[in-house]
Amino acid sequence: MRFPEWRLDPPAPKAAWAAAVRRAAAVALVASAMAAGAHAAPDQAAPGGTGLDVATEERILALDPERISEQDVREVLSRSPAPRIINLQGSLPVVTMAPFAEFLVAMGYPREQLRNPEDGSFTYSSFVDARRLAGTLAWYYEREGMMPMLIGHSQGGMIAIRVLYELAGDFGDSPPVWSPRRDAPEDRTTIVDPLSGEQRPVIGLQVPYVAVLATGMLPRFLLGQWTMLPRLHAIPDTVEEFTGFSLEWDPIAGNFGAAGIYRAIGTAQVRNVTLPATAGHLTLPLAEELALDPVTRAWINRYVPGTGSPELPTDTRLDLANLLHAADIWYSVKRHWCLEAQHLIRARRSHDVPLQ
Repeated sequence: MRFPEWRLDPPAPKAAWAAAVRRAAAVALVASAMAAGAHAAPDQAAPGGTGLDVATEERILALDPERISEQDVREVLSRSPAPRIINLQGSLPVVTMAPFAEFLVAMGYPREQLRNPEDGSFTYSSFVDARRLAGTLAWYYEREGMMPMLIGHSQGGMIAIRVLYELAGDFGDSPPVWSPRRDAPEDRTTIVDPLSGEQRPVIGLQVPYVAVLATGMLPRFLLGQWTMLPRLHAIPDTVEEFTGFSLEWDPIAGNFGAAGIYRAIGTAQVRNVTLPATAGHLTLPLAEELALDPVTRAWINRYVPGTGSPELPTDTRLDLANLLHAADIWYSVKRHWCLEAQHLIRARRSHDVPLQ
């Protein structure tokens, strides 16, 4: 599915409003809602080893990935496996990606699928070796049956794009499979595909979803990342859906009046979203409160890309500068959560392939 590009300039932010009270009330609401659908006992084990009962599998398969409601997340997707999400922070992590991960958790994403196994945090350094990260994605896919998703802020976005080129074989030899448990490479460049049961190379694996926030050309010059200069805005086929979020005026990224434009080299679905002028490069990951406020949470759950410029909520005192990209990313995350779960169920039923 391809969505048209669009942009939105929200009204100026209002003053902060009773954050502590709102946070406590919203957290209680979310927790109780999630608990209501999370503890149903399985009835009959489904074929193929997903760990789900037949009724739950059927409910997941019946979902429309393009129209996932909050109720669907709470009552259906919360019971299904979920892809890992690797949130890559910028080079100067004045703000890490942990607040954005907390936003995803508050919206209903499984906390453990966002955790960095190295330190237990919800953010990853953007100084990671992209070749190693590509091998880590392969390791997770082989064992969990779902390719992880990547969300990168600033330099983290560059690393996410470089991972795509590593998976495309653009930098020479295949990345080795990398074990995050041992933090070490394995002596192989192939995996057993968890959906088909057949051996396949790491090169050519496809990431379901990548989002990059305020990833510009200027820092690539300043940091000597020469190999990424011709590749930064050209997206290879090793991702299914890619969304680039940019500011028109972003001196840190090197944008002086024009937002960055990404394009597909081949079959990748690439969208460009121009962020509102009130958004700031360094503060884009700060989205958690948007999930905790009932008004903005409802707006996020109603959001669908490409439906024109939706009217922003006016009955909230929150700063709405980060509302657009938070809603857009959540839409795509839950869409691919659903799609990956459906693919896993269908593959298990067809092939009865055990996870490695």
